[in-house]
Amino acid sequence: MKRIKIVAIVGSLRKESYNRQLALAAKELIGDRADFELLEYHDIPLMNQDIEYPAPDAVKRVRDAVKSADGIWFFTPEYNHFFSGVLKNLIDWLSRPISDKEPQVLAGKPAAISGISPGMSGTGLAQDHLVTLISFLNMDVMNSPRLTIPNAMQQIDTDGKLTLKESYPYLEKQANAFINFIQRRMHDLS
Repeated sequence: MKRIKIVAIVGSLRKESYNRQLALAAKELIGDRADFELLEYHDIPLMNQDIEYPAPDAVKRVRDAVKSADGIWFFTPEYNHFFSGVLKNLIDWLSRPISDKEPQVLAGKPAAISGISPGMSGTGLAQDHLVTLISFLNMDVMNSPRLTIPNAMQQIDTDGKLTLKESYPYLEKQANAFINFIQRRMHDLS
């Protein structure tokens, strides 16, 4: 069986965002069981059909990364009970057909969702909205387990680094489940 490739999409562009740190902790947990790439997309323009064809180079780059992935792991913050605008913009680009001969790149991709926030909801509301969107785009969503981490400040050290004291076993459980979820899907397709 080929080596699994997971692309992590963090819904925050901030370099040291809690969700980026959570994605890096997931990467560490995955270890050598899969290739794990954090998708960089800060250079993606706002979705605009006037520049859709041919797609800007940055859009082509992220589409290629997602297209080559066996699974997509979303790490979403929660902004006003919703996922971020930058994440929505990226998904809007990824949801468009590449050409009249090639469909969008998200359809059929296994997806996992995690999130951490300073508030009490732990990104649960944002995740529910995200599930609605990516289900519409025909992604294969692993609904259980999903990881929502509230009260981020209780798991941050004095340098602003995520320590994941109480939440580490839950991230580990989700990482293991997502690897299995992807493997089952790959087996079913072979």
